[in-house]
Amino acid sequence: MSCCAAGTESALDLERLDHALPTSEEMRLSSRDLGEGLRQIDLSVPAVHCGTCITTIERALRQLPEVERARVNLSTKRVSVVWKDKVGEVETDPVSLARAIAATGYESHLFTSAEEGSDALRNQLIRAVAVSGFAATNIMLLSVSIWSGADASTRDLFHWISALIAAPALIYAGRFFYQSAWNALRHGRTNMDVPIALAITLSYFVSLWETIHHGHHAWFDATVSLLFFLLIGRTLDHIMRDRARSAISGLARLSPRGAMVVGADGSRDYRPVEDIRIGDRVAVSAGDRIPVDGLVASGASDVDMSIVNGESAPNAVSTGERVQAGTLNLTGSLIIEATATAKNSFLAEIIGLMEAAEGGRARYRRIADRAAQYYSPAVHLLALTSFIFWGLYDGDWKHAMLVAIAVLIITCPCALGLAVPVVQVVAAGRLYRNGIMVKDGSAMERLAEIDAVAFDKTGTLTLGRPRLVGADEISRDAMALGAGLAAHSRHPLSRALWSSASGPVRQFEGVREIPGAGIEAETTEGLYRLGSRRFAVTEARNGDHADRDDRALSEVVLSRDGQELAAFRFEDTLRPGGEEAIARLKAEGLSVGILSGDRAGVVSALAARLHMDHWKAELSPREKAEFCASAQADGHRLLMVGDGINDAPALAAAHVSIAPATAADVGRQAADFVFMRPGLEAVPLAIETSRRAGRLIRENFALAIGYNIIAVPIALAGLATPLIASIAMSTSSIIVVVNALRLNRATKAERAALRAAAVEYPSAGTRLAS
Repeated sequence: MSCCAAGTESALDLERLDHALPTSEEMRLSSRDLGEGLRQIDLSVPAVHCGTCITTIERALRQLPEVERARVNLSTKRVSVVWKDKVGEVETDPVSLARAIAATGYESHLFTSAEEGSDALRNQLIRAVAVSGFAATNIMLLSVSIWSGADASTRDLFHWISALIAAPALIYAGRFFYQSAWNALRHGRTNMDVPIALAITLSYFVSLWETIHHGHHAWFDATVSLLFFLLIGRTLDHIMRDRARSAISGLARLSPRGAMVVGADGSRDYRPVEDIRIGDRVAVSAGDRIPVDGLVASGASDVDMSIVNGESAPNAVSTGERVQAGTLNLTGSLIIEATATAKNSFLAEIIGLMEAAEGGRARYRRIADRAAQYYSPAVHLLALTSFIFWGLYDGDWKHAMLVAIAVLIITCPCALGLAVPVVQVVAAGRLYRNGIMVKDGSAMERLAEIDAVAFDKTGTLTLGRPRLVGADEISRDAMALGAGLAAHSRHPLSRALWSSASGPVRQFEGVREIPGAGIEAETTEGLYRLGSRRFAVTEARNGDHADRDDRALSEVVLSRDGQELAAFRFEDTLRPGGEEAIARLKAEGLSVGILSGDRAGVVSALAARLHMDHWKAELSPREKAEFCASAQADGHRLLMVGDGINDAPALAAAHVSIAPATAADVGRQAADFVFMRPGLEAVPLAIETSRRAGRLIRENFALAIGYNIIAVPIALAGLATPLIASIAMSTSSIIVVVNALRLNRATKAERAALRAAAVEYPSAGTRLAS
């Protein structure tokens, strides 16, 4: 079904347009000055639903001479417009922007970040389904008595009761189709709701005419039943479309509302983050997020850089080193000197990347949308042709009208409308039972098309939990000393070391943690240190080959008075089922690789272990997103599997994306799929299910088209009444639903994989495998 050409549900009347739109003053106050005579404003367009909506609005705006550029973001339903303050010597009236959008049939208003809430349209659709279902059931009960041979007076009475039940049902439940059809027609377009609106309207009024003239036949039951089936399809379609959620608001929450700015005299003044200027010195306490990009002016600390590189291990920073907005200060207090404003900082850049990526992916045209482009004109032509032919052939224009109504009903896109959403709902349910959440029905269509897969490393291919290797080679005394020191730190490597101790550990007093370096404790035996080799070992402080960045393992060194006692080496734990999942993906002919922010040595070692086709290391969030975008530009259909905040732009830029449930909130929101299982077998399972769903969707389209090939000639020949047409249409819808339910049958390969997963992870639960 097409939701796009319809535009808004309640279009603005031209005569009251200026009263409904924001004023010029309101729009200027809400806009931003970009310099060089350019301004930008964000408008909310709630009725935007897909790529066609985007194209229509952007085309209308770009035709205005004052518009420099316009971009529609589907996830946030926001239109960002950059316009010239003046065209020639004439000052631009920004209301013309809103007026241009309204002229295409989409209502707009000033965008606010608080435009989240319950899905009102979904609730309205569900109520409409209930009303039409109730009306159809009661009218059908009355019709049974008429079909059973009721006398004329009883028949007329039941027809009038049916008319009274049908009228409010059509007005209330059918308003979605009426508003959509009217809005399309008044703006010179047509859509699939136009024949639907014609069919139910003409069917009702012809039935009413028959009732007034004591006719034997009326088709109120067919009219309301048709509406009921159509609303079911539209509701399912809306629910699947609306599961997509933007991650941008989650990213924005990572930015502090304000920060303490340190004055030249040492005074501290709290300022909103928007008021921090380049050169300001900002105090950042342990546990706070850094508000803007800057250089460390004083202090040392460990900083959680997962938003930048995706790695769980914090980075040590000290005077003169660069820090980015949104990163988390963990241990020490810092004074940073701002090198960018909030609007130009790293976090704002990530949000910009997300918006651009989501806007690009929103242009993907769903199968049903592509089918709707040709379906509606064909239906109109058939109905009009049948009406004119029969009217001229036998001169009975009433009969011609009934034939045209039968054609409209029999060709109503109910089966076509159900073909996609019912399969996607069944597929989503099947994935849910196997621990995979899908947020957007179109994501399954995109997942079925992929030819390459890119994995993030830490938190995706691995669990982000360091594991001590070679523990048997470490003496019991060294392990007791190292674990005793590690107990005083929350660093991931320290926690891994402490948890690896199998015996009693040494108790230390007066332990001091040096941010970015390690832990030390002064004892009667000497100074014990646990940390980096450069920190712990005297001869390593001028550089040591063992402390290179290209090593495949992370290292922590234990020393006493600068002499090395032991070296503890760690590797990240591979996510369960990783090797099997990669093998299944490669067996499907997919190119598989790694995109990581980690060191090259670590990434290359993991890529070799998993027999990956390619890998890239030390990538920034922008570089990951650019890689995904370039893959798209080269004609590839890339699946991105990632978990971190730094992966969010890449997850949005890829053709389709998957994240584990352990991912950061922003990562989960940006992804199209989220898997709840601990293992990676969810990735090939999601791909296989999506491909099967794609095959069933194509089968459903073939069934719907085949039904029309058989039924339409019968209707054109005048051999189908509106009631027969409605029954035929309903039958085709039932066939489509039954065919979709075949998706619940697992293949032999899937059952084998699920049984294996159930043995390895019995707590995950795999009901489908049993």
